[in-house]
Amino acid sequence: MTKPMRIVYTLIWILALPLVLARLIGRSRREPGYRLHIAERFGIYDALQSDRTVIWVHAVSVGETRASEPLIRQLMEIYPQHRFLLTHMTPTGRQTGATLFAQDIARGALLQCYLPYDIPFLIRRLLKQFKPVICILMETEVWPNLIHTCKQQQVPVTLVNARLSAKSLRKAERISGLIRPASAALSCVAAQTAADANRIMQLGAVRVVITGNSKFDVAVPAGKIAAGHQLQTLWGRRVVLLCASTREGEEELILDAYVKAGIAGLLLLIVPRHPQRFDAVEQLIRQRNLIMARKTALTQDTLPQAVNVVLGDTMGDMVSYYVSCDLAYIGGSLLPLGGQNLIEACAVAKPVILGPHTFNFEAISRDAIEAGAAIRIQTAGELFTQTAALINDEARRTAMGAHALAFAEQHRGATASTVKLIQELMQ
Repeated sequence: MTKPMRIVYTLIWILALPLVLARLIGRSRREPGYRLHIAERFGIYDALQSDRTVIWVHAVSVGETRASEPLIRQLMEIYPQHRFLLTHMTPTGRQTGATLFAQDIARGALLQCYLPYDIPFLIRRLLKQFKPVICILMETEVWPNLIHTCKQQQVPVTLVNARLSAKSLRKAERISGLIRPASAALSCVAAQTAADANRIMQLGAVRVVITGNSKFDVAVPAGKIAAGHQLQTLWGRRVVLLCASTREGEEELILDAYVKAGIAGLLLLIVPRHPQRFDAVEQLIRQRNLIMARKTALTQDTLPQAVNVVLGDTMGDMVSYYVSCDLAYIGGSLLPLGGQNLIEACAVAKPVILGPHTFNFEAISRDAIEAGAAIRIQTAGELFTQTAALINDEARRTAMGAHALAFAEQHRGATASTVKLIQELMQ
């Protein structure tokens, strides 16, 4: 990054801080977690410190935090005397990390905090507080001042499990004066696919290695599988279509198509991606005169037959929801939102249905379809047409599930390759 561009970028951040803080407070009305630990977003970590060598991993939210787990686990085995710092940007990401690493936090092996805003003196505060020997960014987190400041202080920065869609590349090229120097300053990039690697190199990254997607290496917890089987018992003998990680605007389309399709006995399980939308989605369901139940309100051993729709209003239980269903639609793909990760569904052998918009997961979506693990639909109406067809063709549904599991198994191993790169940087 040229110095004038960096100065302008930093000034914009500083001038925007009152607006950023106001937005933080506004979001806290819907998500109370945003009003906690605000000082950390300004690099103030009075209650946190480390007297051991620190490996820093930044995982912005839920998906990135889950993807970081196998990497952190393997690094903990190699560097048992080190302490790990896991930073986030969202409360849901932080809560996910607190759940995944509860025992490690309790024994002092891992610390959690928010990443400060991308202003040099705030980043320096974090570096001074924790003195990390490396910074590992997960997936898409390229912060120009963070990378520049780390380079100034001789802290190598690597971007791992990296992905970059064609759409994101076009956006990045509009501010190439910021992004290119930052990308060039990365010590190494571990990309998910060849297409990701090519696009990242177009932004100026020098050393880019294709390692695969570490989310395939995430272990499915036995407790989550057991909870999913309990849900299966609760659903009874009904066929369940899970609409996972749905986004705003999708639920209306899905609910209207569900009502129109009128598939006898089909239970619709909707799990919105963002918890602040649970109440709004409940209203959408009730507006269509559907009989619904919230997951947190279920107390009986069997779901009443009259219930049409279950609202999955819990966080951290997506694996259990996948285990409990017969078919899984992956949200964020009916509208041009880029889709979501399908790996968890495949890992528990569920047939996957994708909408037309999966540009954030382009390669994996294409590969899953080619492997027979997934099918693509174009509209919400077609979602239920295909659902009905799969309900009536048990052999095809079973085969898709088997292909999904095989697809997940054959793509494991990215974490081991990524760990080797990190070890090289830490030598």
